[in-house]
Amino acid sequence: MRGGDTNIPIRLSMDDSEPMYRQIESQLRDFILGGQLPPGTKLPSVRALAKDLACSVITTRRAYQDLEGEGFIRTRQGMGTVVARIDDDRMSRHRREPVEAAFREAIRSGRRSGFAEDELKEIFHETLRSIAASQSAHNTDIGGKS
Repeated sequence: MRGGDTNIPIRLSMDDSEPMYRQIESQLRDFILGGQLPPGTKLPSVRALAKDLACSVITTRRAYQDLEGEGFIRTRQGMGTVVARIDDDRMSRHRREPVEAAFREAIRSGRRSGFAEDELKEIFHETLRSIAASQSAHNTDIGGKS
């Protein structure tokens, strides 16, 4: 999908149990929170987005309305839709919330499985080391020699 000169790689899956408008919302939110769509970036119109994604205008309008209600985007009649400026504290909160929720669920799952706090911490640290090693190997492969 293209918004102005910005390529926004939104992918919709019919196999996902999440409604299409939520898929659009969550991907756009992630791009905004991750800095790939900085404040002021012009987004495609509701109609253009619907055409690019082969979905209905109602679907894209719902995603934009929800994101605007949350303060992530702004729409001005005749000027289009742009990524809103979000203050640093709010940006930090939005970025932390899904990570904290995932950690809470992982901790609950670990506790249900009978792991003690020290064991959960060790699993967490092992997982971090494993991911870091994997990313390091991947970066070496991409960049050639390390």
